[in-house]
Formats: sequence, structure tokens, C-alpha cells
Amino acid sequence: MTTAAQDTTTAEPLIFIVEDEADIRSLLAETLSGYRFRTAAFANADTALAALDTASPAAVILDLGLPDMDGLEAINRIRATGPVPILVLSARSHASDRIMGLEFGADDYVVKPFDPREIVARVRSLLRRSATASPTAGDAEPLDIARFAGWRFEPGSHRLVSPEGEETFLSTGEATLLGALLRAPKRVLSRDYLLEHGGRDDTLDRAIDVRISRIRKKLTRPDEPPLIRTIYGSGYMLTTQVDWGG
Repeated sequence: MTTAAQDTTTAEPLIFIVEDEADIRSLLAETLSGYRFRTAAFANADTALAALDTASPAAVILDLGLPDMDGLEAINRIRATGPVPILVLSARSHASDRIMGLEFGADDYVVKPFDPREIVARVRSLLRRSATASPTAGDAEPLDIARFAGWRFEPGSHRLVSPEGEETFLSTGEATLLGALLRAPKRVLSRDYLLEHGGRDDTLDRAIDVRISRIRKKLTRPDEPPLIRTIYGSGYMLTTQVDWGG
């Protein structure tokens, strides 16, 4: 198990584990290491957030019940640093807690107790989706940037910049959905289409409406009509023109 967060060049993805229970930290680290992941384990949010200054994890596994910071605040602060996928662990099993976690920017939500192998499967799924949502220089559309209604969206980094220059980073699920809407402006996209665009991932299926709502809120500006409309019984539509370029 890696206890320091040094990010050296390697084919093995680095996973941050932020969990205050030592037994669970050790179990997750040992299981992930057995599947060729590197791990950096933290007992609280502050040390994990500090480590993000010097390391770029491929994903973060985050317990909501941390001793030094509310887990939802931790999600917000992690998300502010970049588009790293976040898998939430929680003893809170109510549907409203799951929705709240997704609304705050988590990519997936697992309830304790859990099978460690399920965590491995969920992390792999998040990494696949993240790679799909983030074009690279070798793709057919390298480093494309979408410009619409004064906004700018960079799929490669999941970075969204407002007309005033304020930036935020979308989760992988949000970036996937916004990308689909931006590539088909002024067209109604059904939920089935959006699910297919996202690889029909189970976590996207459960959270598509929450994520569309979250994207819409981020794009909302005072005294201006919404850029994403819900077409009841049909799906969602981006209401403005989009220009793509470098």
C-alpha cells in the first residue's frame, strides 16, 4: 500500500482512498493493489486535499463520514481541483443520500458494507468512462473546444468556463452528457440516446436526470432562459448554437 502521494510515471493507475476507518482503508488498498492499482490512503480529507497539490490520481474513493470535513464539502473541494472521478462510500443508504452525493459531483455511490471486488469493478468502470469522455491528441477531434452562448467547454479536461471567466470542472458523467448535447444542438435527445452515448453504464442510468439538472444549474444565468430544456416525454435539448474548434 502506498502511503505517500507521489505520482511517478507508471502504467498502474493511482487511486486515492479517503477513509477514516483503518481496517477499511487497508482492505481497499490491498484489494486494489491485487488488481494492479497503486493506492495512496488518507484518514481525513485535509491530508488528501493537500496531496492533490503534488499528485494526480486516476480516481478518488471517498467516505462521506469523515472526522474533519463533511463528505459533501470534500466532494466539492476535490471537484474544484479537476475532473478526477469520485466514488463515494457511505453507510447512508437512503435514496436521498445517493441523490445528494451525485448532486454534489460524485460519479458513483456505494453503500457500506460492500464487497471489495465491487469497488474494483466500479473503479474500472469510472476509468473507462473517464477515458471515453476525455479525447486525447491522437483522437479524430483533438483538443476540441465547444463555444456556446458565451460559455466554453473543454472535453479533454472537463473544464467549463463561464462568460465571466469563472471555471468549474464537471464530473465524468456530467461531461459525457454535456458533450452529447453540445454535439447535437437544437435537437431533442432522448434518454435512451444519452444513455447509449454514455456507454449505457449503470451509474449513468441511475443518475441521468440528476446530472442533467446539475449541468442546467451550472449554465443558469440571471434573467436568461435556460440553455437546456426538458422536452417532456421526449428528452432534453440544448437551445443554443455551438461552435467547435481548437
